[in-house]
Amino acid sequence: SEATIMLRPILFLSLSLSGTAFMSPKSALIPSHIGIGASKCTTSAAPSSSSSSLHAVSICNFDSSDFALPTGEWPYTAADLNRLDNSSDDVFYTEPRFVTHIDDRAIELLTDYYKQEMTTLQQGKDKLDVLDLCSSWISHLPTEGVKYGNVVGVGMNEKELLANKQLTDYIVQDLNQQPSLSHLEDNSFDVICNVVSVDYLTKPLEVFKEMHRVLRPGGISLMSFSNRCFPTKAVAMWLQADDIGRLTIVASYYHYSSEWKSIEALDLKEMQSVPARPGTAELFQNPSLGLAWMNAAAAVQKNNGGDPMFVVKGVK
Repeated sequence: SEATIMLRPILFLSLSLSGTAFMSPKSALIPSHIGIGASKCTTSAAPSSSSSSLHAVSICNFDSSDFALPTGEWPYTAADLNRLDNSSDDVFYTEPRFVTHIDDRAIELLTDYYKQEMTTLQQGKDKLDVLDLCSSWISHLPTEGVKYGNVVGVGMNEKELLANKQLTDYIVQDLNQQPSLSHLEDNSFDVICNVVSVDYLTKPLEVFKEMHRVLRPGGISLMSFSNRCFPTKAVAMWLQADDIGRLTIVASYYHYSSEWKSIEALDLKEMQSVPARPGTAELFQNPSLGLAWMNAAAAVQKNNGGDPMFVVKGVK
């Protein structure tokens, strides 16, 4: 099966973007026609106001003034949403892939974040109805602390969807061919999830409009991604952006599609600092400090290694 790759700040520069200019890697690679200044969204983060997690960190909150055009307009061209492989996704997803596309730590962080958001949202509700877009054999939903109603998966491979025990129903649908969710009623879901697949959407405007329509007022949409993808199927501007640029691209999908109450970018993996190494005199006096420091440094390295995990959250 085709392997995913880890994205770097600049990839596939030969795949040109019409009307797109880039800033230096230090200031974030954001297509100029999105209309976001590099200082708006930075890696200098603060704890999320919507979460008490030890790991989820708010990077920034977006508002309409951050974007070049008003809601309802659309700045992207066919070149921006072009792909290296424009063949039918039905062929690409014919065979099931019973694998995970992010590492175990990233999955753990995402599930913990889901639990945090969903338990808060469930206050005053008997249960939550969830729509899992681009779903597969696992949805990463918390198994404890949340009461679910309908959990509907929309995905490409029926064998994968059948294997997903968290789903109460599923729909086999290619959102790039049929972005409409007309078979789902207005205001019928409390939560919409999409795990590491927003970068594959070639009709994000239509999909995000439908997301807004089927969400209940006060409902939340959680678009998560890492730095891995199937590069032949990701859209061009995704491949040529860095992490901050990708957060901004997803935020712009929300903004241009509908009037969302809030749009927030979060980093689920807070980086930790390696503790200061004990001095020679300290080690002579207490040799056990050396082992303690090595264990602490190894724990930090383990936390900081592996896949990053980002979320762009929209509230209707």
